[in-house]
Parts: sequence; C-alpha cells; structure tokens
Amino acid sequence: MKSIVFLCDGMADYPVEALGGKTPLDLSRHPNMDKIAQSGLFGLARTVPEGQKPGSDNANLSVFGYDPLVYYTGRSPLEAVNMGIELAQEDVAYRCNTVTLSGSDNLEDCVMADYSAGEITSEESRQLIEAMDKLFRTETCELYPGVSYRHCLVLRDADTGAQCTPPHDISGKPVKDRLPKGVNSELLLDMMKRSYEVLKDHPVNQKRVAAGKNPANCLWFWGEGRKPALTPFAEKFGVTKGGVISAVDLIRGIGRCAELEVLPVDGVITGTFETDFDAKTRAAIRAFEEGHQFVYLHMEGPDECGHHGQIAEKVTCIEDIDRKVIGPVLEYLENCGEDYAVLVMPDHPTPLCLKTHVSDPVPFALFSSKYPMDNGDVVFNEHNARATGLFVPRGCDLMEKLLG
Repeated sequence: MKSIVFLCDGMADYPVEALGGKTPLDLSRHPNMDKIAQSGLFGLARTVPEGQKPGSDNANLSVFGYDPLVYYTGRSPLEAVNMGIELAQEDVAYRCNTVTLSGSDNLEDCVMADYSAGEITSEESRQLIEAMDKLFRTETCELYPGVSYRHCLVLRDADTGAQCTPPHDISGKPVKDRLPKGVNSELLLDMMKRSYEVLKDHPVNQKRVAAGKNPANCLWFWGEGRKPALTPFAEKFGVTKGGVISAVDLIRGIGRCAELEVLPVDGVITGTFETDFDAKTRAAIRAFEEGHQFVYLHMEGPDECGHHGQIAEKVTCIEDIDRKVIGPVLEYLENCGEDYAVLVMPDHPTPLCLKTHVSDPVPFALFSSKYPMDNGDVVFNEHNARATGLFVPRGCDLMEKLLG
C-alpha cells in the first residue's frame, strides 16, 4: 500500500472581489484535485484546534496525524530540529525573520513593509545572521542561519512566556503595539533595536537597495517554544518507511521529530510559487520506487502568495501544483500495480484579503483505490466541500483514515 499527502499550504481562501467573488480554487483549473474529490471522501476538516492561533506549525502537525493539543510546543523548536540545533529541555527557541521595516529611524514607529525582506536569498541572509550572531552571542544566546528569511534564536536555560507576533500577521501595519512583551521581551526587543541600527549599513543590504530590492534591515522574533517530543510515525501508524518533501525547515523538522526521512530533491525548491515542482514530483515517485510506503509532499507556494497578496500568482500556483505534481504522481500510482491512497488539502486558509492565516476549516479530499466512491462531477473548492456536509472536527484523524 502506497500513501501520499499533497499538502498545499495556505491554498484555501475567501471570495476575492478582483476575481468576481470567487476564490483562487474556484477560478483555477485543477482536474486532478477534482478527480480525487469525485472518487473519495470530500468535505471540511478543522486542522487548528479551537483556542489555538492558526499557523503552519500546529496545522501541519494535525495533518501529520498529531493532535496539536497534545504535541504542540511551539514553532521554532520544530525548525531547529531540522537545522541540526541541539536543544536541551530547558532551552527556548524563537523563529527569527529577517524583515523590512520602513517609515522611521525609530523601530517603535516603523511599519512592517515586508516580512520576508523580498524573499531574500539564503546566502545573503546567512551573512546578515552571522554578523548579528557575532554581535549578540553569549553562553546563553545563539543565532543560527536558515533558509531565505527563516532563522533561529536559541536562549539556553531560559524561561518561556514571551508574547510575540508573527510578522506576516502585520504586513503593511505599524509594529508599535506588536513588539515583544512578557518573559525575555527586554532581551528580544534590545536585539531587534540594535539589528535595526546596524543592518542597514551591511554590504548585503547596501547592494540590495542599489538593486531596487527590499533590505533585510531588522531581526524579528516569534514562534517561542521548547524541544518537542513526537511519537515515532512508524509506531503511531505502522508505516515502516516514510518520507517528507518540503522546502521549509518547519515541515522537515516535524518529519525528523516523527522519525520520517527528509527526502532529497534534485532541483531548486524555494518554497515560493517559482519552486521546481517537477523536481518535487520526481522525488516523490523515486521515494515510492525505493520502497517508501508513505510520502508527505508539502508545497509552500500558495501560502506565500497569500501573504504577499499575489492574486494571479496564487491561481497559477494552484494550477501548477495540480498539473505538475498531483497529476503525474497519480498516474504513477494508478500504474504501480498495488493499492494506494491519496489526501489533498491545505493546512489552513491564507486569505489574500488578510495576508495572514485564519483557523477556518479547510477542504480535503481523500481517495483509496480499495474503496472508490462516486460523487459525480464535483469540483474541489471551499463551498463544494462545505456543501457535502462531511466535517472532520479533528484534522489529526485524517491520517488514520488515509493509512487505515
């Protein structure tokens, strides 16, 4: 039995006025998603438990089959695991974004112009993070470079309790009321202020400004948490060989914590709508050919488009995922000579009108070659999923259905 999750991060949306009141899923062509919905379970699932803030961390934990109310300890520690950072139980990790602030020389009076600093390259941001690490590093404070704008701060032997805001929640808004508060906030705010003073003069940012690009002129901390402990995937679901394909540390980190293999991709995977979708497809098929029973294939592009308010790009990204990824993998599975099951869904909506995550239930379609269904010519989108009346209140239960 081969099983795969097509996780289309942030794909679900609200009706968009510029699209004639349609969502990107309404407007885009995705016959392979439709095929899964027409032949399997089709409905809505709640991936973010009520009372938790919506994020790719708890939402993807849920889709992986882990109840966030039991297993969630914070976002940054999951990313730190994939980055190879050793965390003791008493250590605290924070996500560190390199962001673009504008509007004032005083950090408190700035606006969040760009939470990703123009999708800065990993090499550019590595130079910035290493420069800041030299400035800030002590026996209890360490900065680690990651992918693009996503990095990690570790405080050794520290308390938790900081109140921090994800920068993508305040795109285009003043930062004054969203600066760190609570435990460790004095240290975090001091590092942010000093980075805002120093980074603007770094050669990397001077070159970016000269080229008309957004400078990564400040560090922004959020996603506090301690080292997670997930029950191994094989023990929880009986899958002896499974793997994860993703461009981002968070998803890879969840995979490593679950003792799944992080699968290599022979291509440039950026996590944006311009990622090498064909390379991800080849990696998934190769994994099955090499004996993997389960693949979690994560595609970040729709989420990034949602955060940046890129309407046309989000529509195109959904179509590319359907045509370049889901279609070829389905064709392989249909001809592999054994039973298979597929699940396609977003982790959470990232509405273009809000440019951030919401916790609304998301559409899902789950097909098993053992139990084909006939739902007619239904189209995979938000309102059709709602119209089925099928609602899964705990998204973490879908994995059991997929593998069971």
